[in-house]
Amino acid sequence: MKNPVTAIRLPLRPGREYESRFDREPSTLKMLAIPISSVIVASMVTTLPFLTQQPILPPFGFLMLLAWRLMRPGLLPVWSGVPFGLVDDLFSGQPFGCAGLLWSIAMLTIEIIDSRAIWRDHLQDWLIAALLIITVLLGGLWITGMAHAAAHPLVLLPQIVLSILLYPLVVRICARLDSWRLAT
Repeated sequence: MKNPVTAIRLPLRPGREYESRFDREPSTLKMLAIPISSVIVASMVTTLPFLTQQPILPPFGFLMLLAWRLMRPGLLPVWSGVPFGLVDDLFSGQPFGCAGLLWSIAMLTIEIIDSRAIWRDHLQDWLIAALLIITVLLGGLWITGMAHAAAHPLVLLPQIVLSILLYPLVVRICARLDSWRLAT
């Protein structure tokens, strides 16, 4: 037997399905929250239980910050390296302020490069990121060496190589998040 009462589905907002998507403003919260939360979540990856005798896990928070800064130059301010670095210090186990200092120096370096360069392509961004990754990881080892006995810099070689090779993947993730961020 058929049910004689049929449900009529009414749209939640009448006429909404026929509205144009053009000329709508994206959400300000979404525009700001996605880059900020992606860098913080990427910094939290270091807390995963991944045990090795040598440092091999790339600094995903720093890679995400570089990807956002090199892909969207005006999105994050220059001073954003300090708070993101301090959040990363909380999760990475580095001395507090180490990443705050090094990430802010990296952001200033990118700002200087942006002010002098006419244009950049993906390979130049990868080279800039590679040099900054090497500098930040070696700088972190040097700052840690002031407080404790530091290892030889060659210990960081696998982490440096893996970080440089994973940078294009992080840029791809960042581009996907950016397209979702800009979608209305």
